[in-house]
Amino acid sequence: MKDTDYTFGTQLDPSGGLNNRMQYRLTARAQIRLELEAGCPAADGVPGTSRRELICGIRDISASGLCLLSKELLPAGALFAASVSLGNHEAPFVLTVEVIWCSKNAQGYLVGVKIIESDQTAYVEWIDAVASAMEAL
Repeated sequence: MKDTDYTFGTQLDPSGGLNNRMQYRLTARAQIRLELEAGCPAADGVPGTSRRELICGIRDISASGLCLLSKELLPAGALFAASVSLGNHEAPFVLTVEVIWCSKNAQGYLVGVKIIESDQTAYVEWIDAVASAMEAL
């Protein structure tokens, strides 16, 4: 990550008491790919289903969550497999996120997601990357 990719906080905090993260946030030029529906290959004459993904911009990040810019309404409580691409990291961070809130805005929706700790994801690497970005500022 380059220190020019991140800054502390944001001037456009969500309204309505949705600002609940306790950690400092970094504003970032990054994107997230959410797997809304898993694909299933065809088998024994049963047609397969296609995978459905949503690519969102990221407004800000912290160790425990993200604020996304989405074109779709995402229901609170929904869990999604996610792939987050940040700055100079070659490989995306594969994470699991839970939608905490979703609020309509002029461009679509602001979505607050919490990163779920899991051994099958890059959770530890994510924490390290965010800590490194904060140290660089």
